[in-house]
Amino acid sequence: MQGKTPEQSRTIMTDMVLPGETNPLNNLFGGELLARMDRAASISARRHSRRIVVTASVNHVAFNRAVPLGSVVTVEAKVSRAFKTSMEVFIDVWIEDRESGNKTKANEAIYTFVAVDETGRPTTVPEVTPQTDLEKERFDAALRRKQLSLLLAGKIKPNDATELKALFM
Repeated sequence: MQGKTPEQSRTIMTDMVLPGETNPLNNLFGGELLARMDRAASISARRHSRRIVVTASVNHVAFNRAVPLGSVVTVEAKVSRAFKTSMEVFIDVWIEDRESGNKTKANEAIYTFVAVDETGRPTTVPEVTPQTDLEKERFDAALRRKQLSLLLAGKIKPNDATELKALFM
């Protein structure tokens, strides 16, 4: 199976925040943003694997800035690393300034998807070959995040978390 670059999975979804999607402060509901991120990440994982994908976990979400009513919001997702059957997808959320058109990063998230066959059984996915410095940074960090998750779940022993140990040695 031939590896793919993160760019090959890149998914961009742009939309406007409408009144029915906002909270009493006229900002986008967090749950609405989570749903948008899940859709973009799902498409990204599917582009990478060319398989049916299911959300396995939401590993990290940072709501750093509110997304006001009327904002143009862009959700950008790329597969940052692939493991045997799972893929980590990094999501950046941008708000476009109405006057200047400049984009500001508002939020980010990291989701994990698993590729499955038609019966729902996990199936192998291509490796990721990062190209840019940011892609390489996210690729390397993905293994540390996976090891931390496995360690916390009791699925690996501390001595087997080699990437985490390297941070402290």
